[in-house]
Amino acid sequence: MTPADQRDGEEADYRPLAEINVTPLVDVMLVLLIIFMVAAPLMVVGVPVELPRTSAARISQPRQPVIVTVTRSGDIHLREEPVPRAALVDRLAAMREEVGDAVVYVRADRGID
Repeated sequence: MTPADQRDGEEADYRPLAEINVTPLVDVMLVLLIIFMVAAPLMVVGVPVELPRTSAARISQPRQPVIVTVTRSGDIHLREEPVPRAALVDRLAAMREEVGDAVVYVRADRGID
C-alpha cells in the first residue's frame, strides 16, 4: 500500500463532528443563575410609605401543638410524658380546657397496627 492510498483511506473515514458540546452552555447557565439569585433580592425596591400606627393588640404567639406518640411497644406519650392508655382521653380533655383548641399530631411507629 502506498502512502497515497493510506491518505485516501483516512479521508474516506473522516466525518465532521455533528454533536453539540453542552458543557460550556451549562457552565454559563449556572453562572447566570447564581448572578440572578444574588441580584434578585437587591432589585426589590418598593415605594417608601409611612405605615399607620394601630392600637390593636399584638397577635399571640402560635401555640405549641400537642403531639401524641405511640411507640413500637404500644406505649403512649403525650408530648414527652408517658401516659396510660386509659388516661389519654381525660388528659387531652384537660389540655383542651387549659389551652383551648390546639392542633394535635399523632405519631406512631411503623411496626404497629
